[in-house]
Amino acid sequence: MRKQILLLFLLVIFFSGNLISIGQSVKPRNARAELVASIDSILQSQVDLDKIPGAVIEIKKGGKLVCRQAYGYAWKYDFNHRQLSPPEKMTTRHLFDIASLTKVIGTTTSVMLLVDRGLIKIEDPVYKYIKAFDTPDKRKITIRHLLTHTAGLYEWYPLYYRSENKQETYRLIGELPLMFPVGEQRRYSDLGFMLLGEIVEIVSGLPLEQFMKQNIFLPLGMKNTTFNPLKSGSFKKIAATSHGNPYEQRMVYDSTLGYKIKEINPLAWNGWRTYTLRGEVNDGNTWYANDGISGAAGLFSTVDDLQKLVDMLMNKGKIRSSQFISSKTINSFLTKDRFNNGLGWMMDPVNSFMKNGPEGTFGHTGFTGTSITVIPQYEISVILLINRQNTGLLSTGEYYNVNPVRQQIFNSLLKYQRQVTTSR
Repeated sequence: MRKQILLLFLLVIFFSGNLISIGQSVKPRNARAELVASIDSILQSQVDLDKIPGAVIEIKKGGKLVCRQAYGYAWKYDFNHRQLSPPEKMTTRHLFDIASLTKVIGTTTSVMLLVDRGLIKIEDPVYKYIKAFDTPDKRKITIRHLLTHTAGLYEWYPLYYRSENKQETYRLIGELPLMFPVGEQRRYSDLGFMLLGEIVEIVSGLPLEQFMKQNIFLPLGMKNTTFNPLKSGSFKKIAATSHGNPYEQRMVYDSTLGYKIKEINPLAWNGWRTYTLRGEVNDGNTWYANDGISGAAGLFSTVDDLQKLVDMLMNKGKIRSSQFISSKTINSFLTKDRFNNGLGWMMDPVNSFMKNGPEGTFGHTGFTGTSITVIPQYEISVILLINRQNTGLLSTGEYYNVNPVRQQIFNSLLKYQRQVTTSR
């Protein structure tokens, strides 16, 4: 009897161990399917609940595509918030107004190239290129300060009240007083990246859009990345964004938002767009005061094009066998400063779109609903494009907050990584 019990005990241990092994070996095959199912659930539920009109997502790991999918609609509502009949279905080929992703995809990459070619230095004072900064209070502002949002500039200013074109805008920004001590605090500012765009033009001798096209987009094969996509007439699939600029109007008129500027009379200008934006940049300063082109916003792109630039960064500046940007320059831009961010790129893990990510994680967001997150340690990247503004403002006067959605997706990625790691 004892022998039978002992035999039964040994058999239980044997089969238990094998069941654990079998369970673990299933994980690699199921981890990807579980991730994709999680992404589908998160984004489709947002569409079904009418929280967002649509979205496109692309995830890669180790150079291989894990997920590439479109959800919902590229254009769902008209200017009067009537649903289109039928609404335009979203595809992975749609161009998005990538908003502030312009800062990293276009402008930061441009500065990387100029640094890599020895044409500028990160520690160069801005007054070396823009004479308006050769004043006692602005002389110590460097290119680094502009890239890290520590130059002390206005966080936001309705430039179009005092400017109608790019040159007037550059002049106006140069004349504006500083709002904060230089280098002492991080205050996110579009104006600093507009100045970086001006520096790129001065150093290269080319208009910003031409420099980016010739030196970034064409070499990387980003054929669907451009400013002012309607001008070429060749782009038919473009996701719609806002209905005019209702939130930006609030920024001018509603002092409770904290952007009230004493010399700006809200009634002194009334050039607001009164139609649904599709192929025109949402950002007011870029559209009204910069002809749709600036270092802060204005680029339109597709998920596949954005992935090409992300791949280059993940490959330490390489495109296939050629070195596009040196790994030294890439590393210098993706090194945290004392405010926990890189040059141009965000790296602070408190941000919802990369919350609790491992050291070295970087990314950026765009006001229209776009975001990029890269986890070099896990060889993972996720590009999420949401056209949240087409749903319109909420009753609170705000656009729907997609940060929780970004965080859910990032958490799903971290879970996927844990599953893949423990199954090895």
